[in-house]
Amino acid sequence: MAAPSHVFTIARAAEMLGESVDLLDQIADQLEPEDGCLWIYDIEDRETLGFTMRGIESLKELIADQRR
Repeated sequence: MAAPSHVFTIARAAEMLGESVDLLDQIADQLEPEDGCLWIYDIEDRETLGFTMRGIESLKELIADQRR
């Protein structure tokens, strides 16, 4: 498996999808790293949820399923 070349923070993903960060945070717990969801750790041990392009697509699918 190739490593991702870039990731989007949850705030950026919410902006891209036109959804709230809270909604994405709730939905993201259904995703695994294989689905494009990962954690980003900074030097102060803060954690930020991040998504690869596959993660963005996975979020779109979950949002569509939720609205059916």
